[in-house]
Amino acid sequence: MRRHETILIVDFGSQVTQLIARRVREAGVYAEIVAPEQAAEMVTDPQVRGIVLSGGPASVYDPGAPDVDDAVLAAPVPILGICYGMQLLVHRTGGRVEQAAEREFGRAELEHEATSRLLAGWPRRSTVWMSHGDSIVALPPGMERVAWTASAPFAAVEDRERDRYGVQFHPEVSHTEHGAHLLATFAREICRCAGDWSMAAYEQEAIEEIRRRVGPDDRVICGLSGGVDSSVMALLVHRAIGDRLRCIFVDNGLLRKNEAEEVVATFEGRYHIPVEAVDARERFLGRLRGVTDPEEKRRIIGHTFIDVFEEAARRVGGRFLAQGTIYPDRIESASVVGKSATIKTHHNVGGLPERMNLELIEPLRWLFKDEVRELGRRLGLDEAFVSRHPFPGPGLAVRCLGEVTAERLEVLREADAIFREELERSGEMQRTSQAFAVLLPVRTVGVMGDGRTYEAVIALRSVNTDDFMTADWSRLPWDLLARVSGRIVGEVRGVNRVVYDVTSKPPATIEWE
Repeated sequence: MRRHETILIVDFGSQVTQLIARRVREAGVYAEIVAPEQAAEMVTDPQVRGIVLSGGPASVYDPGAPDVDDAVLAAPVPILGICYGMQLLVHRTGGRVEQAAEREFGRAELEHEATSRLLAGWPRRSTVWMSHGDSIVALPPGMERVAWTASAPFAAVEDRERDRYGVQFHPEVSHTEHGAHLLATFAREICRCAGDWSMAAYEQEAIEEIRRRVGPDDRVICGLSGGVDSSVMALLVHRAIGDRLRCIFVDNGLLRKNEAEEVVATFEGRYHIPVEAVDARERFLGRLRGVTDPEEKRRIIGHTFIDVFEEAARRVGGRFLAQGTIYPDRIESASVVGKSATIKTHHNVGGLPERMNLELIEPLRWLFKDEVRELGRRLGLDEAFVSRHPFPGPGLAVRCLGEVTAERLEVLREADAIFREELERSGEMQRTSQAFAVLLPVRTVGVMGDGRTYEAVIALRSVNTDDFMTADWSRLPWDLLARVSGRIVGEVRGVNRVVYDVTSKPPATIEWE
């Protein structure tokens, strides 16, 4: 996508590197994440107008610490180092970095010089987010201190003659009060980017690219799940080539209540996109029988999906396969290599193009989730699909802890439907980022009517987040939780206890498996 003015983000392993790119894009400037070993080649692209060196867990003085080629630091464009990136910039240009007496983590009060170019427009005092175990103790020639905190004397530095900047704090996270403004200042003012990145432009570019690749007689097959990514992808491809798109919807038996019927009816009835619906419930559940390990569930579901999809695609016929892969999928699957840790196996339909001799089309491959939603609204996708909460690729299998059976799935499906229905009625669904029920592999004693019960436990999970990399548990009203609990215990046969998860991410992940 480097048809646009570009800020390169060099990934040194921070768990929030993606946020840097998102914040820059929010300023209307295209940003792309690259591995350190890729950066030297990419900085020669005339569309690259600036470089950001990300944070990371390493220390610059450690043997084998992540580094960049001299060509990157000598590039004739502005460079901004964040946390580890700042320390590397200082270390490589003649300054000194040492281990701090104590690791600093959390909020800090920043003060800055009025002459700072990077912090222009900031109040003289503001809150920033720190996360570092090393500190700069001496600056290289030409670099000046422009901001400090009580424990970080060099919280921000500038070498305006060479257009080199650094901040010890993390401007990309929401805890830093004016962080988005800082990144916008770097991209728009310091790098002088006009800001030509928008979903309106991307829509036209993607349609043109699809039409260039797909000939007038070629057909495209796509896997439609009903999630945001596959739904937007299907509408975009249909906008480009019309009825030469054929969607395949696989009902794996792991979907939410009434989901299969709703997806097929919406896309065939409202959007007039042909859908080949495949009922593979028994096949998936048969292969999952007796399996309790989460990673094994994901592996089985992924392989089974490929088998089922391949059979359906051969019946439908086509030269191209369209996938709803988005930018974070590629980063997390190491298609864009950085050093960020992988938390769990990414589920997609990898392997299909090679097995079926299909050419791959991924029209959303450069977009973050919020950009996909914006594009979906532009394409006229129903808001119920655009704002749909994330749903894991393996479906309810990873919310049904323990063995996955038809009976246990039905319990989970009904409980989840009640939770979502009450969230919608109360208006809380629009105020939460992701909410769902989990069926636990334990049973507890209860009393219902005049009898003693020994039945299942449902856990409710609801989180609020801007980026899904960190999340806080939702403070839902107690009367809402009481109503949900009462309905689940009263209406879902086999459940006698409901609990609410009050753990944030980190330390927990959003999903339980």
